[in-house]
Amino acid sequence: MAGCERRADRGFVTAESALVLPVLAMFATALVWGLMVVAAQIQCVDAARTGARAAARQDPPDAVVEVTREAAPRGARVTVNREADRVRVVVVARPPVLHGLPFELREEAVAAAEETVGEAA
Repeated sequence: MAGCERRADRGFVTAESALVLPVLAMFATALVWGLMVVAAQIQCVDAARTGARAAARQDPPDAVVEVTREAAPRGARVTVNREADRVRVVVVARPPVLHGLPFELREEAVAAAEETVGEAA
């Protein structure tokens, strides 16, 4: 009786592995992609802050955009605006690897222009 049960179970491990391994591979791929997206978002944060600091120091607009692009993910769009006594830098990038997804990574930083810092209101 015991020998009959062993023969009936034979092959189940192979079938289960054939189903589980692709799921594990997809999960690992999604995890790596998610980490890449988080890393790109952090790059956007750093780039926006770097650009806002440069713009607040009254660096030339071309230099601000160049410094921001160097810190941003590849292919990111950079926008620099001045609003009264503040500068605003926006960095927008596509997610890495899967460019067809319908979302973008976006980060914005605002800084007070140095010429206005410390002035009485």
